Amino acid sequence: MISRRNIRVKVMQTLYSIDSVSGDTKPGEPIAILTKKIEQSRYLYTYLIYFITEVARFSETDARQKASKHLPTAGDLAVNTKIAGNEILWKIVEDPGFKAAVAEAKLSHILDADLLKRTYLELIGTEEYKEYIELASRDKKSEKRIFDFIFTNLMLPNENFISHVEENFINWDDDAEMMQALVLNYFNKPGQQHFHEILSKEKWEFARTLLTTVLDKADYSLELIKPKLKNWDADRIAALDLIILQMGVCEFLYFDTIPTKVTINEYIDLAKAYSTEQSGQFVNGLLDNIHKELTAENKIHKRNFKNSTL
Repeated sequence: MISRRNIRVKVMQTLYSIDSVSGDTKPGEPIAILTKKIEQSRYLYTYLIYFITEVARFSETDARQKASKHLPTAGDLAVNTKIAGNEILWKIVEDPGFKAAVAEAKLSHILDADLLKRTYLELIGTEEYKEYIELASRDKKSEKRIFDFIFTNLMLPNENFISHVEENFINWDDDAEMMQALVLNYFNKPGQQHFHEILSKEKWEFARTLLTTVLDKADYSLELIKPKLKNWDADRIAALDLIILQMGVCEFLYFDTIPTKVTINEYIDLAKAYSTEQSGQFVNGLLDNIHKELTAENKIHKRNFKNSTL
């Protein structure tokens, strides 16, 4: 599932998109933009798994092509297709939700046949693959291990593959780290992931509420922020920094299960990752200052967050 950090990134990007457009937004437009960004993550997640399954299934294509030669050699007639029967593979490709997600996003149109073949050829030349096909029986660990290997050793370090993904999914840079965890975790329970529900109801509610709260409370949050700017001109501050500050202030005041320390740290990290070199320090100082003021005025009320999901 998408992490709260990634949700904050998508809300931030949605707010920035709205801020960059002149004129008023139409009713429902902010939620539509946010929904599209989450959908992009779902399509990327599905594609990564789809590509892995196609690499595994290419062994059958390889076997057919070599056997159909005019004068096939003994080696041509002895292509090992064990991986095409991988138990994880068939749990994935027979999953109706996976099939529907692949069709919906038209992922077969994105697939680079040449890159797929080169990835397969690289795979069959590795010691890991040779060890896999030499195993007489199948077991869950070896079935999962070869899929993990394809993803972590052949796809992620491959500059051509990453370029291919970046060309087709503009959200790769934002989602790459999360996708690594999601894909590897999926192989633990293949076929049990609902590909249309990459975001739980609880996290979708967090995303929706954070977005609408920042928009609804924009004037009030700016009233709290502007007096703290001192020698800074609010109109000259990076627009993204101001959005990050507003998100942080809203979490302080309206999200009672999120500890203030978590909020401050999260938005410092976002400022460092997405804004200017000085933004991390700037956001840190401003949010800390505002937090102290709101605490002194008894305006921050947090629940016992011991068991809350951060």
